[in-house]
Amino acid sequence: MRDLIARILAYILTFVLPGRGRHAADPAPSPVPVSPWSRPWSSPTKEEAQALFRKQAEVTMRLGVIRERRTAAVLATLGVDYPYSYPGDHFETAAYAAAGVSA
Repeated sequence: MRDLIARILAYILTFVLPGRGRHAADPAPSPVPVSPWSRPWSSPTKEEAQALFRKQAEVTMRLGVIRERRTAAVLATLGVDYPYSYPGDHFETAAYAAAGVSA
């Protein structure tokens, strides 16, 4: 019984007391995150702003085309002729003019 108690006590003490011998060096401390408030606000350059606006304009144009197509489709289901045209279409704008509808 004494042997069992001694072994259990030794096992517990291995976790409580520091070990002997060579130890590995402490790991390097983790870098402290840099606060965004530590430096002044940096705005985009002229070229970056132009690229952003060009990209937004392209997206807006595509959405405008989609909206016009959907409007034409909804009006077609209601029996209303919508003068939908796009660059390179095979319909002549003169056909719209002859019908008295502005394209």
